[in-house]
Amino acid sequence: MAHFAKIGSGNIVEQVIVINNDVITDANGQEQEQLGKDFINNLYGTNDAWVQTSYNHNFRKNFAGIDYLWDPERNAFIPPKPYVNWILDEDTCLWKAPIDKPITYEDGFKDHNNNPVPDKYYWDEQYAKWNKF
Repeated sequence: MAHFAKIGSGNIVEQVIVINNDVITDANGQEQEQLGKDFINNLYGTNDAWVQTSYNHNFRKNFAGIDYLWDPERNAFIPPKPYVNWILDEDTCLWKAPIDKPITYEDGFKDHNNNPVPDKYYWDEQYAKWNKF
């Protein structure tokens, strides 16, 4: 199945739909994004902007979601920024905290294979730090 994101004002994703791969496959058996765009606009009787997105993250960094930003310069979908002071990781186009999340095992929990389970933390925006649950 092929997935397409409808791009609205400010390059913000408004909708994500699924269409059959046959629709975007040309006579030579090659997938063509433009065939999908044309099919969707013909189906809805519109002239909207559509961009193909990959559910498996094979291209365009991230699978598009509602309110994601389509960045044509990076050729990537970027999720909404979760906190004001988080920064964009240019390699993944995902947001990350200004400090790395700690990995500790103080709680002593173990999984079903008796492996230690990392402690859980949450981001405290007010103090710009990770706190343990």
